[in-house]
Amino acid sequence: MAGKVITIAQQKGGSGKTTLAVNLAVAFMQAGQRVALLDTDPQGSLGRWFLARRDRLGDPGMDLSTASAWGVSYECEKLRKINDIVIVDTPPKVDADLRPALREADLVLIPVASSHVDLWATEGVLDLASRERKRATIVLNRTKAGTRLGEEVAGAAAALNAEVAVAKLGYRVVFAETLGQGLGALEAGKSHAGAEVLALLAEIRGLL
Repeated sequence: MAGKVITIAQQKGGSGKTTLAVNLAVAFMQAGQRVALLDTDPQGSLGRWFLARRDRLGDPGMDLSTASAWGVSYECEKLRKINDIVIVDTPPKVDADLRPALREADLVLIPVASSHVDLWATEGVLDLASRERKRATIVLNRTKAGTRLGEEVAGAAAALNAEVAVAKLGYRVVFAETLGQGLGALEAGKSHAGAEVLALLAEIRGLL
């Protein structure tokens, strides 16, 4: 049976796409799934994380490929034949180059940090995903519990008539620290961050 493709997309940079990608990759891997990463962002943050992971661990426990827009469909077709999960990280823009990554997706995840600017930037991705008839889910990222802004953004996200994941990733230092080390939050010992990742994993597996 072919693997599932999760495309992570957001028009605005700095929304935490790569953080979401690597933490889900580690979570799926620890759950016994064969995982591949596909980095289509010229900035290459996902690829740099992978190389740091390989240097640190020797065996990264997952595969990495890169592709420009025109090569995404080919790479996804190849990777899903030998993996259970393929996670695609995309550039921070919404144009024709994003379409192949959306077209291949079984699920589109849109990270939104706790700001209205991030939320406004989701509309273009939601529109393209809708045109491709793909299920898209907003994931609230870098949330600060109990803050008025966080509550406002969560409420406004729900008002977009878009699916919003119940599980959220908080504004936690461990996400940034482990990213630079080539690790996921789950590999840093028990923490609130790890619990959040596991809750999101369970929810995403239900969506797939």
